[in-house]
Amino acid sequence: MLSQRTIKKVIETAGVGLHSGKKVSMRLRPAAVNTGIVFRRIDLESPVDIKVSPNAVGETVLSTTLIKDGVKVSTVEHLLSALAGLGIDNIYIDLTATEVPILDGSSAPFVYLILSAGIEEQTVAKQFMRIKETVTYSNGDSWASLEPYDGFSASFQIDFNHPAVNDTKQTMKLDFCEDSYVSEISRARTFGFMRDVEFLRKRNLGLGGSLDNAVVLDEYKVLNSSGLRYKDEFVKHKILDAIGDLYTLGFGIIGAFHGHKSGHAINNLLLRELLAHENAWEIVKFDQQSDAPVKYLDGLAWA
Repeated sequence: MLSQRTIKKVIETAGVGLHSGKKVSMRLRPAAVNTGIVFRRIDLESPVDIKVSPNAVGETVLSTTLIKDGVKVSTVEHLLSALAGLGIDNIYIDLTATEVPILDGSSAPFVYLILSAGIEEQTVAKQFMRIKETVTYSNGDSWASLEPYDGFSASFQIDFNHPAVNDTKQTMKLDFCEDSYVSEISRARTFGFMRDVEFLRKRNLGLGGSLDNAVVLDEYKVLNSSGLRYKDEFVKHKILDAIGDLYTLGFGIIGAFHGHKSGHAINNLLLRELLAHENAWEIVKFDQQSDAPVKYLDGLAWA
């Protein structure tokens, strides 16, 4: 049986929120089968639990924010991407502020935390959402789609007219039956442009951003002294984000994702469109791990 997964023990970290700039502590805790992914705001007088789902996404400006009864948890996409990449189905995430810590701007620190805690196979079968019919959501010249595919692949096209970005690929496809999430995607950092800093900070966004947690570009070049981690880090980070946004479903996807200049808003609206078309998907389980069209190496999804 291909089993649901949680972590073996509690593990903690701390950092700052990318947009809020506030200090935050985060604790990851094991959860029972069929719990799903649950964020808990423990800084409130009465802690509030927010279970991930596409309908829980309430804001999508530069990050994915979950909202329940006015309580928010923002910038969840990098952590969700790591959970998807390692196949974690059930987990509690305790936070002492409104935003998940940005750490180094990628999902790699979250991958490290999860692996340090250890992955526990549980006693109930893992569920996947299999795409049966193509679903697309578009807005202007930006769009995203999910289509049938016996496995999971993700392709993305960005379009930034910038010398440093033009030196890299702006189109990429990765097939996670063959490609490794951990080595190919997890270290790709969020990125931003110096020209946008004043605009963002007037709107209380990007207050925690720095060269330590983002790739920053001026009008001509990358400002980080260490340069890029991948030669195609920009488009790879957009794939990382998309994987995190898709995991708000609470299930791994068996299908192919395509994104063209899409962001958190379009990714979320694509999922809502998918859920509205019940004939376009089905929930499946696998009695034998060998029957699953998802690559597992050494017990780790997409490793």
